[in-house]
Amino acid sequence: MSSDLCLCIDLGTGGLKVGLVSLDGEVLTYELHPVATEFGPDGRAVQDAAAWWALITQSTQRLVTHEGVTRDAVKAVAVTGQYASTVPVDANGEPTGPCLTWLDTRGAAHSRQAIGGWAQGYSARKVLQFIRKTGGAPSTTGADPIGQILYLRNEEPDLVERTSWFMEPVDYLTMRFSGVASATHASRTVMWMTDNRHLDRFSYDESLLGIVGLDAQKLPPLVPFGSIVGTITSNVAATLGLSPDTVVVTGVPDLHAAALGSGATNMYDTHLALSTSSWISCPVPQKKTDVAHSIAAVPGLTNDSYVIVNNQETGAKALEWLRSVVAGSGSTMNYTNLAALAATSPVGANGVSFTPWLAGERSPADDRLVRAGFQNLSITSSTADLARAVFEGVALNSAWLFDYVEKFAGRRLNPIRLLGGGAQSPLWCQIYADVLDRQIEQVRQPMVAQLRGVAHLAAIARGQYGVRDVSARTRSGSIYEPDSSASERYQLLRTALKGHYKAERRWSRGIGKTLR
Repeated sequence: MSSDLCLCIDLGTGGLKVGLVSLDGEVLTYELHPVATEFGPDGRAVQDAAAWWALITQSTQRLVTHEGVTRDAVKAVAVTGQYASTVPVDANGEPTGPCLTWLDTRGAAHSRQAIGGWAQGYSARKVLQFIRKTGGAPSTTGADPIGQILYLRNEEPDLVERTSWFMEPVDYLTMRFSGVASATHASRTVMWMTDNRHLDRFSYDESLLGIVGLDAQKLPPLVPFGSIVGTITSNVAATLGLSPDTVVVTGVPDLHAAALGSGATNMYDTHLALSTSSWISCPVPQKKTDVAHSIAAVPGLTNDSYVIVNNQETGAKALEWLRSVVAGSGSTMNYTNLAALAATSPVGANGVSFTPWLAGERSPADDRLVRAGFQNLSITSSTADLARAVFEGVALNSAWLFDYVEKFAGRRLNPIRLLGGGAQSPLWCQIYADVLDRQIEQVRQPMVAQLRGVAHLAAIARGQYGVRDVSARTRSGSIYEPDSSASERYQLLRTALKGHYKAERRWSRGIGKTLR
């Protein structure tokens, strides 16, 4: 392992990882801390951005005392994590209010006023301008930076007055380390305000900003993806026990860190993230959009390439939900126990199925009202069947998206590299192989793949190797081959899931919505 280290931050929606990773991608040590989201009945979904920094500070101070670690060994800092969220920040990098996460929908009315219309909820004239230039468009649900900024501007003007920058979480944390306000085409992807046909233009598009009634004054300056922003400030160096020569790399979304951390960095190399949420992605050669299924090709792993972006709102979070419901807060039931229990139920869970739309859905159907449910329960259904159905339901939902991703890529995608907390489960890996009918390569240490990814990015930024070298430097974990008999059974369930969606959609817009 290289003796040069990177302090790596991965800010997930449900948890924060802080680790020391060698610049050739070996995870030396890390800490994991839960991160709380505060929900409100009005669509509020916020996190305490100042609390993130406190956790990072405390964790780093402990990590640098790890045996064999010296302050001069840490050469770089790199941040990844959740995106489509907004942190209001003052001129010194301090938050002026909480982070509005990607689950916050309070800006929906303002987004609809700005870009709404009759074409699938959009003004056709406006949305086509966004798609032509960026590959996507702000959501009319308000659950993205445009909706969040419009909400703050209209509903909390005093906060806006104190704010110098509206930043993505990864850019906010990068500024806390470096004192420099910055962003990239990648980190600002789902703001949809850069002309992604020209990735060498480091400016926001004035005409797109004009459509939603914003200007670039409070948006952080754009810099090249994977570049060095600066060095850590003297105060941060003294507080954390690091050298003031430690460089800080641009913040990146977890999508990009996952591609780097899984080694899926060559054209069409595919990874599937099974974390709190879930997505399927690979590098592709050009900008492209599938509006109907919320799939796009966005700025990628270099300043002249693209990656596929999409998102399913509930991934491994479904298992956490099941544990809390079945086991209760005081139970000793853990995820390993749940997997062992699920394994006692056969393929198909004795007819029980589960649709995992606990927080609505984004891809391949943008539907924030649809909700999850168990189907075909009977007097003989067991807890094991319910557990198996959750494992299968999440994978079947991925398969629904996977069909459209393959069409988008224009080729058969195989193998699939699986990462994230859910990828730690051998049962889930095998279910994914069977459901997708593809070889699954379990990413080594899948829980910390994004930490590894930003360490690779730091090494690339320092000129130690290139993006194309990452795949050869990445070792996979176990390989799971599809079982033909199971795949045949799951093919029927893949078709059934689409029927369940239509039924759940009607329910959610009818009596289900009324009861909520």
